[in-house]
Amino acid sequence: MTAEAVQRWGSTLDSVVVYEQGAVCRRLARGSVPPDGRVRVTGLPRSMDPGSLRARVTGAAGMRVGEARVEVEAQPLGGPAPDGPAQEVERLQDVVAAARSRRDRLTGLIEEIGALRPVPPTRRREDPHRRTPVDAWLELADFVDERLTGLHTRLVEAEEELLEAEHRLGIAVDRLARASTDAPSAHVETTVSALLVIDTSGTGHAEAEVELELEYGVPGAVWVPTYRLSHRRGGSSGRLVMRASVAQRTGEDWRGVSVALSTADLRRDTGLPKLRSLRIGRRQPASVPTGWREPPAGLAGLFAGYDAAGPRPAATAAPGTAGSVPAPPPPPAPQGYGGAPVVGGRSPESYGTPVPAPSVRARTGAPAPTAPAAPGGAPPPPVTEVPAAGPPQPSGDELDYAALVLCGPDDEAGRRGRLFPGSPFDPVAAEHRRRAESVAALPLPGHAVRPRESAGSFDHRFDTAARADIPSDGTWHTVTIGEVPVGTDTEYLCIPSVEQTVYATLVLSNATDQALLAGPVDVTVDDDFLLTTALPTLAPGAVRRVGLGPAESVRVTRRTHLRESTSGLRNNTAVLDHRVHMELANRLSVPVDLEIRERVPVTSDPDVRIEERPGWTAPENGQGPDRHAPGTRVRRVVLPPGGTAELDGGYEIRIPAGKALVGGNRRS
Repeated sequence: MTAEAVQRWGSTLDSVVVYEQGAVCRRLARGSVPPDGRVRVTGLPRSMDPGSLRARVTGAAGMRVGEARVEVEAQPLGGPAPDGPAQEVERLQDVVAAARSRRDRLTGLIEEIGALRPVPPTRRREDPHRRTPVDAWLELADFVDERLTGLHTRLVEAEEELLEAEHRLGIAVDRLARASTDAPSAHVETTVSALLVIDTSGTGHAEAEVELELEYGVPGAVWVPTYRLSHRRGGSSGRLVMRASVAQRTGEDWRGVSVALSTADLRRDTGLPKLRSLRIGRRQPASVPTGWREPPAGLAGLFAGYDAAGPRPAATAAPGTAGSVPAPPPPPAPQGYGGAPVVGGRSPESYGTPVPAPSVRARTGAPAPTAPAAPGGAPPPPVTEVPAAGPPQPSGDELDYAALVLCGPDDEAGRRGRLFPGSPFDPVAAEHRRRAESVAALPLPGHAVRPRESAGSFDHRFDTAARADIPSDGTWHTVTIGEVPVGTDTEYLCIPSVEQTVYATLVLSNATDQALLAGPVDVTVDDDFLLTTALPTLAPGAVRRVGLGPAESVRVTRRTHLRESTSGLRNNTAVLDHRVHMELANRLSVPVDLEIRERVPVTSDPDVRIEERPGWTAPENGQGPDRHAPGTRVRRVVLPPGGTAELDGGYEIRIPAGKALVGGNRRS
């Protein structure tokens, strides 16, 4: 199936499902099926997972895809390389290197000129002492000062030029890091396509217009939920707009696609286990796996012409590239399929027979026996293995037809032209996938939570309301999912014994059948932005509270008074009378439901009595954040718009004289 003999169809990206990490893309292609049914669909990204390709025919009864595989084509660009962020970075790197070289050269000249010193000639023993010519010293000093002045001026200009070039290079590098990866290479044009064979035997006619649907998985896509809440003060409902921050670096821009967001793990294995049947009765032999055939005749002479051409020239690595490309993995275990070249997607009967290597393992799968060492430490003679009788027994990996790889002419003699389990190593595709997976380390927005962490043991899917554009630049982009009605109720809380500040709390209730995941929420009250806070996970039918911060329009003032006295026939009981007076004020235009919390002492001594003043009740003790400390008392007051109120409270502590502490704290 050559590129010239196969009809090419273009494809368009229609929809994307973004998972916790990674995405599943769906492409559509349309065209007339040729008589042989072979079609090449182009437009696939380089970072795709080849084993995830799925193809089917839509809207045409009787047609199906009989074979599907991925092929990569590369050819050098004929014209000059297009200008882009990468070329700009390379150009500015040369500019910075040249500016740094000029700066270093001037620095070296300054060091050389500054090291100039007058050196008197060598005086012989019989020569008399000479006077040093002062004019020569002064001329040398003037020469050094003049040259250093000029060189320092040029050095300042060179350093400024270097700083400006480095600044431009930093901007270009940042622009390249934020640029879309959906761009052609500077020197090589790479095309990833899907080769399909469409079976039209069920329709009775060829040359039919059909639509193909291709689905494949790609790494390098993440998302987190975000929200915007709008409500009115005093209202019982609000509008919660669910959004999502999506970042992707898959190598292709998503333009005008339908986006769905899922909390599921795309890499989780969902294969069903194989359950063996239990039979009651006589023992029956295990069924022999099928899907093999004997190697074709003449397989040994398939590469005779290739061998006659001589050895291939050794590949020489370019200077400075050592270690840049990882080495290919070692060859798989020598258990292979003989037969003609076969690709994934065909019937099992078209695959070859597993042929074990005679030097490693017999057909029975038992390890080769080890001969005793010869006298004198010589290595033992090789052991000749006898193949087991009967047909070979392929393993589960050898029956995974999609994972079989055809060994080429450069492999070992016993492997050439045969199918073995494994996958070919593509260093270019591995580099694309490595760059794509780097988006998982992107810093999260404020208050954001990974969807897998907030979803718990359930998986949810959210479909966006409209198509969206998300470039492959590795930065966060916001898309709107939809609007969810929620119930709202604003409560106000104050603990004046700790802090005389009133805090507002928004009570959210989810009456829909859609779960709301944890994430940041922008709260808008009466069309005015209030704050950005964290929204907890809100399951269907659940009620949660969201803190809104201090409410400056509601004030609470607390005053206390302590009066000490004695009681009893002999004044043998100390009475500590704690009186609390509070003044409440509401400056809002809506009623305020204010909750005041106080605490009374708790004693375990039956002789010490604590008498509370009426009007305060003990709250119901809950779990977690709703759990109250012992001695907590609560009182709720509804303040009208612009209204005020006064509250009185307190308690009396009666302590017998024998229980009192001299000099102790008698006020709490």
